[in-house]
Amino acid sequence: MSQPGPDSSPDPDDRPWDDVSRFPTFVDHLENEGAFSVREIIANLDVEIPVDGIVYHDRGIRVPGYDATFVHEPSRGRPAFSLEVDTVGPRNAWAVFDAQLGWDLYLLRTEGVSALAWVSDEEYKTEEATHFQTKHDALAAGRFSFGVFCYSGSDWDERVARIEGTDAPAYLKRDDGTPVIPQNPSEFYDYIGSSATELRQTGGGAPPHLGILELEVTIN
Repeated sequence: MSQPGPDSSPDPDDRPWDDVSRFPTFVDHLENEGAFSVREIIANLDVEIPVDGIVYHDRGIRVPGYDATFVHEPSRGRPAFSLEVDTVGPRNAWAVFDAQLGWDLYLLRTEGVSALAWVSDEEYKTEEATHFQTKHDALAAGRFSFGVFCYSGSDWDERVARIEGTDAPAYLKRDDGTPVIPQNPSEFYDYIGSSATELRQTGGGAPPHLGILELEVTIN
């Protein structure tokens, strides 16, 4: 994948991400390559970002894993791509996205934390365009539904311990950033108001403009 180039949009004075850059032609590159992982993307950057593990962010759901892989999905009946998480323990997590919605992939960095986030034109237009002039500005303010956060050292150890201390498929984050730690699958699905089957078939009840077609978050 090509190096991301800096977006020339003006920077808001107050933002949670100090450095925001965009990878060009994300979906086209994925279609040509077939697949690439988060660790591969990070390893090919000019900046050094330590990664012992990742956490997949799907709105309020958080799934820790050792890596995550973007995959071109040519046999879905429509242009699509997926993200598959190499999860911690006997968990399963993947999501399928509608590739027709004009996606951009961004690298986000701030003190001690880095992330990759992918945002569609439709999400930006529907949810953020009245508040932010550009996608860049929305991303800088932390406004995105899907991302992979990169962790290392004690920060990663803490997230492994958090998920290994439960029999739940994932943990969750409230809007104020505090974690919710279900202890088993029943508690997890009760909290999000969906069964595993409903989650998979509806993409977690996401509205169409988010572009998520399927979402699997389970534990064996």
